[in-house]
Amino acid sequence: MREVSSMKQMEGLIAKPVAIAIVLFARAITAVRAIWANDGLPPRRCVYFANHSSHGDFILIWTVLPPRLRGQARPVAGADYWLRSPLTTFIGREVFNAVLIERDRERRTQDPVEQMAAAIDAGSSLILFPEGTRNQTDEPLLPFKSGLFHLAAARPGIDLVPVWINNLNRVMPKGEIVPIPLICTVTFGSPIRLEPGETKDGFLARARAALISLSPRHSGGSE
Repeated sequence: MREVSSMKQMEGLIAKPVAIAIVLFARAITAVRAIWANDGLPPRRCVYFANHSSHGDFILIWTVLPPRLRGQARPVAGADYWLRSPLTTFIGREVFNAVLIERDRERRTQDPVEQMAAAIDAGSSLILFPEGTRNQTDEPLLPFKSGLFHLAAARPGIDLVPVWINNLNRVMPKGEIVPIPLICTVTFGSPIRLEPGETKDGFLARARAALISLSPRHSGGSE
């Protein structure tokens, strides 16, 4: 037991400098900048929901958040990806404190919505990708999975902040190992909430529209 405790303490000490190194590396490669909504920074815990085209998406969101917000922001990620090796397990659990979801329904021992709701109740914000998988198509977004709706229904008072990540799919194209330095932006929109009596399809359509409205293509900016 003492050895296990010592190991956990060591991992905790290593996690902070690793997190700083990841932030510095992400900034160096992407020169990323945040574009905040007129509302400014979220005043309380929230759910950031974003487009998904790269494994580095949540790292970029995490990087641009001010330290006090970054410390409470937990990405929601696939357990199969982050638990595949000791290194990725350490990064996923200790560095990012990710909420790890078992994507194989047959192997689940916890309900994903309950996991996310418990993290919110504990004071955390979440970084969520409602498409469910990386978008490798020419469409701006894949159809949203129902998880965002069920989470909003479980915690109707939580703010849901749309976030558009631009250019990261070009920095880290699928199948490439070495990043290509390009300028990226992370645009935060005004928060939305589930309206009383709102249907799942209606809510997901509204959330999807709020996210697409932040894309440079929609707003008239350059991509």
